[in-house]
Amino acid sequence: MNPLNIIESTVIPMPINDIDTDQIIPARFLKDSGRNSYSDCLFADWKSRNNKPIKNFWLNREFEGEIMVTKSNFGCGSSREHAAWAIKDYGISVVIAESFADIFMNNALNNGIVPVTLRKELINSTLEKVLADPNFKINMNLKAQTIEIPGVCHEKFEINQFKKECILNGIDEVEYLVKMRPEVEIFEQTLIK
Repeated sequence: MNPLNIIESTVIPMPINDIDTDQIIPARFLKDSGRNSYSDCLFADWKSRNNKPIKNFWLNREFEGEIMVTKSNFGCGSSREHAAWAIKDYGISVVIAESFADIFMNNALNNGIVPVTLRKELINSTLEKVLADPNFKINMNLKAQTIEIPGVCHEKFEINQFKKECILNGIDEVEYLVKMRPEVEIFEQTLIK
């Protein structure tokens, strides 16, 4: 995982409520438990039908970027971590929504994706800006825990502090523990004496 702090990016709009993990990555792509790239599988059933792109689907339009803005209850459904893998592999590092399913939120954080929750009226205003201008940019500062949406808001957001430190340093929980090994060894030595 690469360290992440400040992202200023154009936006992928997904103005849809209740996007579940089976829509994010359909079950047929879950055969491999390893970490291959899942970017082609992201929203596969919404992106194409009979191997032909669905032109009006958001990922097939002019929108691109490291930030996705969606509506409420994002990542509901099954607990598959593959959904977070597919989003990250596609190049999305921040998902802004009205609300997230708890398990998806934890999977996102574990995979270096910053989930930002904003009020419904701010989401709607942001989507209006993005749909009017595909070059519209949002700025996310993880260290300061702020999201800046020009003409809409400059808001602080909440995030688990341990997960925040992991994402800022580009490490997962195991790497965090490995880095603490010298401190653990010193502590063990004090117990032995």
